[in-house]
Amino acid sequence: MPTMTTEGGQANNTDCDWLKRSEAGAAMFSQGRVDEVSFMFDREKSVSAAPSWCSPITSVGQCRALHTTISRRGLDEFFDFSDNWGETNVKSGAPWTAKQLRTKSSEDLHKLWYVLLKEKNMLLTLEQEAKRQKVQMPSPERLRKVERSMIRLETVVNERETALRLLQTGQEKGRPGAWRRNIFGYVYWYRFKEYAIPWYMNRRYKRKKFYTPNFVQPHIRLRIEKYLRQKARQTILKKQTQAKLKEKFPHMKISSS
Repeated sequence: MPTMTTEGGQANNTDCDWLKRSEAGAAMFSQGRVDEVSFMFDREKSVSAAPSWCSPITSVGQCRALHTTISRRGLDEFFDFSDNWGETNVKSGAPWTAKQLRTKSSEDLHKLWYVLLKEKNMLLTLEQEAKRQKVQMPSPERLRKVERSMIRLETVVNERETALRLLQTGQEKGRPGAWRRNIFGYVYWYRFKEYAIPWYMNRRYKRKKFYTPNFVQPHIRLRIEKYLRQKARQTILKKQTQAKLKEKFPHMKISSS
């Protein structure tokens, strides 16, 4: 019986010690949490008090690379700057050359294409508004520069696609074909395509005529003569229009071409 009492007393003492230790640990943990929360609050206050450009970086996720973006001006981005309104001359750079474009990556060319397209739409809008108000468009050579840049950019992209295709398949065109002449004397690029049956058994393929009869030759000469006359008529009309514009706007520059 005493032994039972002694063991029970020791068990009670052990339970009391464990309870005291638990309470002490909980108090220390709660005090640590309070200190941690107060430290975080003080650090947040110090960070918010400091300017944005000198705020400390607390994590890797907050690191950002230096980058610049265009100013968001809403629909005004699709129109010329307000400083250029009413000006007769607007400064502009030289068009992109093929040599400069060949040094760019495909991603840069893709971005540059949309920049030039946006600029072209803006200049076309400006040109149409100048026609509506019957005034001279400020620096109309900008539109020609953008068009030249876009043509050269497209040429460089086609060169890369052709080089890659030649390296992979050995073919210059994206789809193999041959130059052929139809019955009217026109020369065009005929692209090959697959058929389910051989060509000598295909009635649909046999209906295509890839030759020019002899009686069509005089008409070909007449067609060429008609084309040259139309081209000469357009050239004369363009010169007359430029002469009228020069008389109306003496300060306008006339292109040599």
